[in-house]
Amino acid sequence: MEEQSMQKSPIHSRNRRYVWFYVSIILFVVSFGMGFVFGKGWMIQKQVVSAQGKVVISKVVNFDRLFNKSDEVDFGQFWKVWDEIKAKYPKQPVKDTDMFYGAIQGLVYSLGDPYSVYFPPKAAEDFNKSLSGEFEGIGAELGIKFGQLVVISPLPGTPAERAGLRSADNIMKIGTTTTKEMDINDAVDLIRGPAGTDVVLTVYRNGEEKTREITITRAKIDVPSVTFSWKNNSVAYLRIMQFNEDTQGLFEKYIRQIKSRPAKGIILDLRSNPGGYLEGAVDVASEWIKTGPIVNERFSSTTINVHDTRGDHRLMGIKTAVLINGGSASASEIVAGALQDTKTATIIGEKSYGKGSVQDYESFPDGSALKLTVAEWLTPSGKNINESGIMPDILVKEEWEKEKVGEDIVIDKAMELLK
Repeated sequence: MEEQSMQKSPIHSRNRRYVWFYVSIILFVVSFGMGFVFGKGWMIQKQVVSAQGKVVISKVVNFDRLFNKSDEVDFGQFWKVWDEIKAKYPKQPVKDTDMFYGAIQGLVYSLGDPYSVYFPPKAAEDFNKSLSGEFEGIGAELGIKFGQLVVISPLPGTPAERAGLRSADNIMKIGTTTTKEMDINDAVDLIRGPAGTDVVLTVYRNGEEKTREITITRAKIDVPSVTFSWKNNSVAYLRIMQFNEDTQGLFEKYIRQIKSRPAKGIILDLRSNPGGYLEGAVDVASEWIKTGPIVNERFSSTTINVHDTRGDHRLMGIKTAVLINGGSASASEIVAGALQDTKTATIIGEKSYGKGSVQDYESFPDGSALKLTVAEWLTPSGKNINESGIMPDILVKEEWEKEKVGEDIVIDKAMELLK
């Protein structure tokens, strides 16, 4: 019995042979099918790519539209509208690229988020230049707030500031074009232009009964992101215009000057600073803060990225006043919020803009780019910058029209505090 139990039955052996036979057939079919798919994929790629290696949009949008499916929308309607425009719009030819970029812009605009933007190639180039600190225009950071085109801040020493443009000004018209429901990219395109040319902005300023027209002569804008001087030979005055590519290098340079002699205090001026790179903000705030987070990025209720302090903390312990106003946004709010929460500085001025969301910036091979909101910024204590902004410890309201030339009541208040 024991010997019989160890032998294979004829039926069992036959079944194993049939199993391997079926497996062989299946493997053959799968390998043939995969070859067919790869071959077809190669043929499709060859058909839709031009000799220059670029995708031919007209071939792509007409290729097997049955692949575009959704439980909520019929993508066939999108392609139908595309075809109708191409066939019936009287001003032909309609460029595929214009329709393509316009469709993506509309897609991002549908989010209702003023900080998520799709840049066609030329707009992306201009945006990159603005982050490098060099472009031709009026020198003002613009934004959309409650559906209205507004001035976040005019950059110091630029045509916008010299002409009298102010933070929170509502731009009602650019030339003769109304800005109602205007996309931010379109607004920037209209305002920017060759140096030496004029642009007329119709502006409504809160508290005034009528709009005013401001004529601004465009110029080449090349503003260093950080400036430095001494006040009364004992108080270091640092102004950061924007957190861009040269911020950290200039900041390092001026820290060495501050450390070269005893400083009784520091004024960090972030007024009308529209923001910029997150890394620059973390590096700057870290100079005052020895331990703990500078800012927290909340991607979802369960995903938080903590940016801890780093570096040598060379300004730690020096009495500091940070100046903010309604034009202080984004990265400048990160710095102000971190120094306020850790009680390493006194915040003076007006409530900040309240732009506390994180944008991921991705460039594409054709030169276009997507700036998409992916997270929110929280101060070290957990305060949501996007909802509340930064409220100063000492409220000082600037009254531009009443101040004398050269007078700055916010700096005066900071100097008084640092005494």
